[in-house]
Amino acid sequence: MKKIILVAMMVALACTSTFAKAKKSSKKAKSSVRIAMVTDSGDITDQSFNQTTYQACKDYAEANGLDFQYYKPAGDSTADRVASIDAAYQDGYNVIVLPGFLFGEAIVKVAKDYDDAKFIGLDIGEGDLGGQAVPANVFCAVYAEELPGFFAGYAAVKEGYRHLGFLGGMAVPAVVRFGYGFVQGANKAAEELGVANDVTVEYVYGGQFYGDQTITATMDGWYKNRGVEVVFACGGGIWTSACEAAAKVGGKVIGVDTDQTALINNYGEGMCVTSAMKGLSATVEAVLDAIKNDGWANFSGKVSSLGLVSGTNLHVNFVGLPTETWCMKNFTVDNYKTLVSEVYSKKITVSNAIDKAPETSVKVNYYQSIK
Repeated sequence: MKKIILVAMMVALACTSTFAKAKKSSKKAKSSVRIAMVTDSGDITDQSFNQTTYQACKDYAEANGLDFQYYKPAGDSTADRVASIDAAYQDGYNVIVLPGFLFGEAIVKVAKDYDDAKFIGLDIGEGDLGGQAVPANVFCAVYAEELPGFFAGYAAVKEGYRHLGFLGGMAVPAVVRFGYGFVQGANKAAEELGVANDVTVEYVYGGQFYGDQTITATMDGWYKNRGVEVVFACGGGIWTSACEAAAKVGGKVIGVDTDQTALINNYGEGMCVTSAMKGLSATVEAVLDAIKNDGWANFSGKVSSLGLVSGTNLHVNFVGLPTETWCMKNFTVDNYKTLVSEVYSKKITVSNAIDKAPETSVKVNYYQSIK
């Protein structure tokens, strides 16, 4: 499976990467791979982006007999993140994994100083780097979040839900792609079923990547007063507020980034409908494997957008829905496989535009950010 994932990664990179000129290092290269991971504004218990990245790094290091340590910045600023990267480098770690767009500015600041280290940036696009060329010791991966968002919205309507909600964290590109993809998927399924007039989507950003009483209160209003049946909670730990509200009325929740079935179902049996996933673990494993086996040249100085690399082999794709914990009845795994094939072949197109909301036949109510 590791080889399959790595091959898939190479295919994605060949199609979507951008290149930067390598700079000759003035420092002596370290003799072994030592892995560090720095958290962004969350921590390794966020049960989402940071935790998934941490676990992937830790598992890889343990499986390959490599040193690993994680660092948590003292505060939520670029200076704090740079300080943690500095600490990791000074402690002798030469492969540093940085999850989240918040590291964009930090990478630009440190990469040129530590040119004998390698940096893996997850969810960091060219725009996050401030228009700077990608240094030769940096690889960044972004994801086609609109695709798993589309799959989740499509599945929810096909399963029979007619009143949906999208609760995003902050309106950053990755979250917006998830949300607009979700809306497109719900709209596509509703049009196919001839029920566009019966489907409504409530849409809001929380203004933060964690749940709290204020956001839970908004979700209470959606479930109790507006009749929302299922909410796609997308953004760090904000899913807890959706779950807390859903638990009071027997509502449903869709997870994000990883398969959150077990976490969401802790709030109520059968609460989780599905999860819109992106392959953070697969990305980390593929790049670390390349570094370990002298294959860094395939990643050096590149930004790659990772999405579907197969229309038939779901396990090599970097985005999708989890089939191992499938619980939907009306929308089956076979239906999902057909949908993936049609999206991969471009029979169905999903826009990744984030400059304006998608045009839809279904009703979408957009609200101001909660915070």
